[in-house]
Amino acid sequence: MSSPGQAFELRTMGIECAPLLAELHEAAFRGGEVWSAASFIDLLSMQGTEVVIALIDNIPAGFILSRTVLDETEILTLAVHPYFRRRCVGRSLVQAILPKGQVFLEVAVCNNPAIALYEACGFVKAGLRRGYYRDGSDAHVLVSNAF
Repeated sequence: MSSPGQAFELRTMGIECAPLLAELHEAAFRGGEVWSAASFIDLLSMQGTEVVIALIDNIPAGFILSRTVLDETEILTLAVHPYFRRRCVGRSLVQAILPKGQVFLEVAVCNNPAIALYEACGFVKAGLRRGYYRDGSDAHVLVSNAF
């Protein structure tokens, strides 16, 4: 495997990578709400939805799934395999979609590492969604402040 800090490649992929996305999502969110390959197929079939995958030595390290409508982009999910965390993979994936326009997302109020990542990328809190997740937990609504 790669050493920390090693450069990686960002690649836009299509619906064919749904099984890989499900595998990465399960590794990243083990014990939480994980999405199936069928879920990713459904999402990637929607207009304006795309996925960017981070590869380190051709090994999938993480991905970001987003949907863009006009000049607004929503981050649907961001997943980084635990082995590749703390190597700027997540930050690079988020920064890859920021040029699309105004970006927003929901993140669990208890997910402090993700909140710190998004704030480091220029996101600010814009609201709260009570009971947003299946387990009844709340989510912060974050929005990029670049615009």
